[in-house]
Formats: sequence, C-alpha cells, structure tokens
Amino acid sequence: MSRLGKQKLHIPEKTEVKKNGVAVSVKGPLGEISREFKDDIAIEISGQEIALTPARRDQATKALWGAYAAHLKNMMKGVHAPYQKKLLLEGVGFKSEVAGKDLVLALGFSHPVKMRIPDGLSVKAEKNVITISGIDKELVGSFAAAVRAKKKPEPYKGKGFRYEGEVIKRKQGKKSA
Repeated sequence: MSRLGKQKLHIPEKTEVKKNGVAVSVKGPLGEISREFKDDIAIEISGQEIALTPARRDQATKALWGAYAAHLKNMMKGVHAPYQKKLLLEGVGFKSEVAGKDLVLALGFSHPVKMRIPDGLSVKAEKNVITISGIDKELVGSFAAAVRAKKKPEPYKGKGFRYEGEVIKRKQGKKSA
C-alpha cells in the first residue's frame, strides 16, 4: 500500500487540473504541464481534491500508485514556483555562456561543447555558475544531469561541474619520495 497514493491531493488556488482520457494537464500562473498516465491507476478529480485508486492489487500497480501521486504533486508545485538547479563549474579556463538557444561550454577540449536548451527551460550562465530553471521538475533535472555529464568533477582537484551544495570527496595525490 502506498502512503502517498492513499492521501488525497489538494489542488492549490489559481490552479486548474483537467483529465482528458489518459492525459492530465495542470494549468497555473506560470504555465501549463501535461503528462500521460497509464490507466492502471484511476485519477478522479472532484472539486479541489484529486484521489488516486489502483485498478489492480499487483506489485507493479502499487509501485505506480505512489509515483503518480508524486508526479501530480510536482506538476501542481511547478506551475506556482519554478524548479531550479545550480551547477558550479570549477577549473582554469573553463567557461560557460548562453548564446541564443544554445549553452556553449569551454571545457578544455579542442572544440567548444554546444548543448541545445530544451523548450520550457531558462538557463543563465554567470561567471562559473549555471542556473537552470523551469516548471517541469523532470526536465530541469535531466538537463542539469546532461550538462554535468559533459565534465564530471574529478577527485584530485575537483575540476568539472558539480551541483550547488554537492561535496566532492577528494583523493590524495602522488607523494614524492
């Protein structure tokens, strides 16, 4: 039994939640998010509450029950306050800038690394801090992970991308005799 799934979700003020077949769309002050859900979990919208009930009692449906509740909560939260991830870039000569719809990174390779910014996200690059924000939590997190994967922090000097607040465990270098 899912603890999250059992609870009824409260719809905040200035938020519209509509269900159209298998798609659920949430509209709020910052925009609109739509997502398709399987029919294994019945999503019932009544007044200012959303109730989730599983169609079957098997293991896979129980797993989806809590996940769908969390997705709906994140969608309702995102249309009121945008999600944000900050990446810190450390290293001599490493630079980042936003050029139109591209994020251009100089990471010590022979060429600049260009990454297309997905629609629905806003990216700011100030000095060595890249701020990624948007209303879709999954999109913000996946783009931040894709940027970080271009140059993961190395354990000796800590050069590369790291999340704000992330601690890189350092290793000791070679010892001279």
